[in-house]
Amino acid sequence: MNKWLTVIVFVSSFGVNAESIELDDVDVDVFDKASVQRGAQLFVDYCIGCHSAQHLRYSRLAEDMDISEEDIKKSYLSATAKIGDGMISAMDAEHAEKWFGTPTPDLSVTARVRGADWLYTYLRGFYTDESKPFGVNNIVFKDVAMPNVLWKLQGIQNRIIRKLNEDEEFIDRIDLVQAGTMTPDEFDSAMRDLVNFMVYLGEPAMLKRIPMGKYVILFLLGFLVVAYLLKKEYWKDVH
Repeated sequence: MNKWLTVIVFVSSFGVNAESIELDDVDVDVFDKASVQRGAQLFVDYCIGCHSAQHLRYSRLAEDMDISEEDIKKSYLSATAKIGDGMISAMDAEHAEKWFGTPTPDLSVTARVRGADWLYTYLRGFYTDESKPFGVNNIVFKDVAMPNVLWKLQGIQNRIIRKLNEDEEFIDRIDLVQAGTMTPDEFDSAMRDLVNFMVYLGEPAMLKRIPMGKYVILFLLGFLVVAYLLKKEYWKDVH
């Protein structure tokens, strides 16, 4: 019961804090295994310190993405984790609440709750806001409690909101004011990889479900022909 209550509160918090803004489109493809692998590496490097993805085991990631056990241990596992473990953060709820004011949510189903476009815009949407505890805010998640852990890659952004005329038309955009270690195009590509991984994370079974769906449809079409011929056979003598 407590687990479901946490999920409900987490999902509700997105609706309360989300700003009305046009989301950026992102083209994800969970069958692009190289992209998902890069996204998983970013998740391990920048996200798992605070967030878990407990519904995905490292062994499942290795199997689905054709990663060897040696590479999983070398690049993805922490010193204490085992390949059969779920992707669990080292941060416990007590410390998270003390430092951030709220327990950090598990990210296993975030992509299914909010969608890929929302995540892509969110990850690229941090901007300077000195009124906040961590000095940043987010264009799609107002008053976000999370620091911008990706700022070294992206750089620092400012948000510009300016009234243009009496008809309440505004400029609302984010400008890069200090470059990061990646160019804007490189950072956008990296965030696509991270979102791609999180879409896969939300439903790993889609790697088998989607290809299987084609065969199911072909079977149903074949069965439709058989059923039609059978119907004609049964009804041919009915006047």
